[in-house]
Amino acid sequence: MTAKIEQQASPVDAPFLIDLVKIWRAQDTNGAWEGKSDRDLLEPYILNMEKRRALPIIGEPDAKTLWRLELFFNAVALSVERETGVMIQPILKLHHEGFGRIVLIAGRLVAVNKQLRDVHRFGFDSFVKLAQEGDKYVRDGVDLIRKFPDVANY
Repeated sequence: MTAKIEQQASPVDAPFLIDLVKIWRAQDTNGAWEGKSDRDLLEPYILNMEKRRALPIIGEPDAKTLWRLELFFNAVALSVERETGVMIQPILKLHHEGFGRIVLIAGRLVAVNKQLRDVHRFGFDSFVKLAQEGDKYVRDGVDLIRKFPDVANY
């Protein structure tokens, strides 16, 4: 899957990023983002070294960062649902300092389980890394559901 992402004309064309953009656009009930490109919508996920250094090492995540985190894992859930036909429910438990866990539940199966740290610094070095990380979670979820279909479909 990695080779596919790097060969595409634009990393925003990666399947996971297409789902992430769909999730973002679904949040725009008033049409405020109609003029924004997909790349512009995904830009807040990109934290290069300069942006990362500007953030404190310890800090509380702001509402926009938490929202980006939720939308990222909602896109993972959407991608897994599309691939497997199994409904996925994301559950996020987060301490105010940015530590916690997100799980994506399929029936009685924990399809994706991610320990979260330093959520205030949630981001990726590039669009390619964003797509690769999303694809990794999708693959893990799909693989577990296929391995334990009776538990996922319970």
